[in-house]
Amino acid sequence: MQPSLPSMFEFRATLRLALFLFALFGLTLGSVAKMTQDVLWLVVSGHEHRISIEIAITPEEMASGLMYRTSLPDAQGMLFPSPAPREVSMWMRNTYIPLDMVFIRADGVIHRIEAMTEPFSETIIASQGPVLAVLELAGGASARLGLKSGDRVRHRIFANAP
Repeated sequence: MQPSLPSMFEFRATLRLALFLFALFGLTLGSVAKMTQDVLWLVVSGHEHRISIEIAITPEEMASGLMYRTSLPDAQGMLFPSPAPREVSMWMRNTYIPLDMVFIRADGVIHRIEAMTEPFSETIIASQGPVLAVLELAGGASARLGLKSGDRVRHRIFANAP
């Protein structure tokens, strides 16, 4: 007796289970590989705070961002750079934790901060002016650091980099 091939129903059920497990463990098909790791500095009232960052470069990395993550330490974040300054829009779809979105101009000056964004919200969060990048930090990190509009971010993509 020969073993039978799995039915189309069994195949689809297995595929659904695999996709569910990817989502459950915070993975997406496009984000299995590690994003680029780097460091940037937040300059707040003359004090510099080191932040370890992941940089979302590819369209897939930008689309997935911090989705499905269940925690983000205060000294970590994700940077979303643009090739040129432009109006940027973000949202919180499939994002489990509140975030602070820091909109940064090309000169490294913080344009504005959207603090404590609402998890899972599909409300559009706009930069409200041209920016070169968005830095996402754990919700409340900006307040804990005293970070505000007009402060600086030092990183090689900004004009103020050493």
